[in-house]
Amino acid sequence: MGATAHADSILVGLVTKTNTNPFFVKMREGFEAKAKELGVTTQALAGKFDGDNDGEVAAIEQLIAAGAKGILLVPSDSTAIVPTVEKARKAGVLVITLDTPLDPVTAADANFATDNFKAGELIGQWAKGTLGDKAKTAKIATLDLTANQPTVDYLRHNGFLTGFGIAVKDPKHYAMSDSPQIVGSDLSSGSDEGGRTAMEKILQKADQIDLVYAINEPAADGGYAALKAAGKEKGVLVVAVDGGCNGIKSVKAGVIGATSQQYPLLMAADGVQAVVDFVKTGKKPVSIDTGEQLVTDHPVPGVPSINSDQGMKLCWG
Repeated sequence: MGATAHADSILVGLVTKTNTNPFFVKMREGFEAKAKELGVTTQALAGKFDGDNDGEVAAIEQLIAAGAKGILLVPSDSTAIVPTVEKARKAGVLVITLDTPLDPVTAADANFATDNFKAGELIGQWAKGTLGDKAKTAKIATLDLTANQPTVDYLRHNGFLTGFGIAVKDPKHYAMSDSPQIVGSDLSSGSDEGGRTAMEKILQKADQIDLVYAINEPAADGGYAALKAAGKEKGVLVVAVDGGCNGIKSVKAGVIGATSQQYPLLMAADGVQAVVDFVKTGKKPVSIDTGEQLVTDHPVPGVPSINSDQGMKLCWG
C-alpha cells in the first residue's frame, strides 16, 4: 500500500509452494482482492519449486520480522515446516494453512482447504462405478507428488484407493504394496513434464494399464501423453484432482475421465477475513472445508457430479 499505509495497518502474509502454478496464482488473486476490500497490507512470498521447504522457512522468517499479524501458508513439506510455524505462533502471529494441512494438523491455528481425502474418494468411486465388473482386475498406475509425501499427496492417493474399494494399510503413507492391482507408482512433482516422465518409467515395467490416478491435472495430462506416445492410451481411464481450467478442458476433450475440483480463491479470501477478524476481535478461526466437486461428462449413479460446462464456470488458471 506504500506511503498511504497507516501505522496501525494490518500486514497479512501469503506463502505458497511456488508463484507459477495457476492454482497459487488464483489463490494470490483471492488474497489480494480480499485484502484490498478490507484495507489491509499484504506480502505474497513463495518457494522456488514444489518441495522447497527452505524457501518457505525464509519467507515465514521474513514475515515475522516485518510484523505480520497473520500468515496464510501452503506448506511444501507438512512436517519440516512445523518448527518454523511454532516460532511464528510464539511470536503472536496467527497461522492458517491453505490447501495442505500440517502434520499434525493442529500445528497451525486453522486449516482452510479442500477435503483432499474426500476429493480422492470421489474420483475413486467414479472410476469403480465406470469400470463396473472390470474394477476388481483393473491394473492401476499412480502419478504421485513428491518423495516426502506431504498431507495433500497421501490424502488424495489414499482417498482414491478407498473410493475404489482398495484397503489402505497406512492412512498417512502410500505404497505400491497396498494392492497387487497397482502395477506402477512414480513421482510427478505435479507437473506435465513430471507426469510424462513418471508414466514412461512405469511403462518400462507394466505391460498393461487400465486406470491412471494422478495427483493433479498437469500430471494426468503428462501421463496421458506418455501413454499416447507408446500407443497404449486406448481404453485407459484417467482421474485427477484440482479443477483448473486446463484440467477441465482435458475432461471436455476426454483425456481425463473425471477430476475433483477445488476452490483456491475461496481459501485465500476466507483466510484474510479470518486474520482481520482475529486482530479486531480476538476470535480464533476454526478449520473449514472450502468444498470439492466431481467434474465429469460421464456421471455414475450414486456419485454426485457436475459436467465440464459447469466446471468451466468455476475453474481457475
